[in-house]
Amino acid sequence: MAKRIVIATGNQGKVREMINAFKNLDVELISLKELPEKYPEPVEDGDSFQANSLIKAKYYCEKTGLACLADDSGLEVEVLDGAPGIYSARYAGENATDEENNAKLQSKLQDLALAGSPAAYKCALTFVDTNGHKLFAEGSCSGEIHLEARGQNGFGYDPYFYVGAKTMAEMTLEEKQAISHRGEAIAKMAELLKKYLAN
Repeated sequence: MAKRIVIATGNQGKVREMINAFKNLDVELISLKELPEKYPEPVEDGDSFQANSLIKAKYYCEKTGLACLADDSGLEVEVLDGAPGIYSARYAGENATDEENNAKLQSKLQDLALAGSPAAYKCALTFVDTNGHKLFAEGSCSGEIHLEARGQNGFGYDPYFYVGAKTMAEMTLEEKQAISHRGEAIAKMAELLKKYLAN
């Protein structure tokens, strides 16, 4: 019987990436939107991506009684001393939209009279099983943030995040997964899960 795992995100983009990466594993992935009950979001007061992903995974595992996989990821911009970092999703305030977060990032660069900066996407993934077993995986992707947005794919800061000549938002899902921070973390997690589920 397939292992049922809750993916602790409402972001359908992330859900699609995980379903694609885990398609060869004997798992059934369930997004938060598919759960019959809606839960208030946990307080993410960790001081790192890993700490926040663990908070989410433990919380939804306890609430649903199912194994849970949670990610915490974000953007670290060199000239902004690593900001927005763990505050990437709420850079412009709680419940900020992608557009609002991007507008704040652009204005920060413009305040420094810069057209761009080296930056990196970071991702931490945590799996928590109902027996308390935990698995951790991390990934990163280096690139540059520029003021010009390009591309229609992706989400978050993708239209402004350049890897070489292309933005993340100009890549196909497969291209993005091959180099992205989340793609790297998910690939590592798929290997860890494969070994864990084989036991």
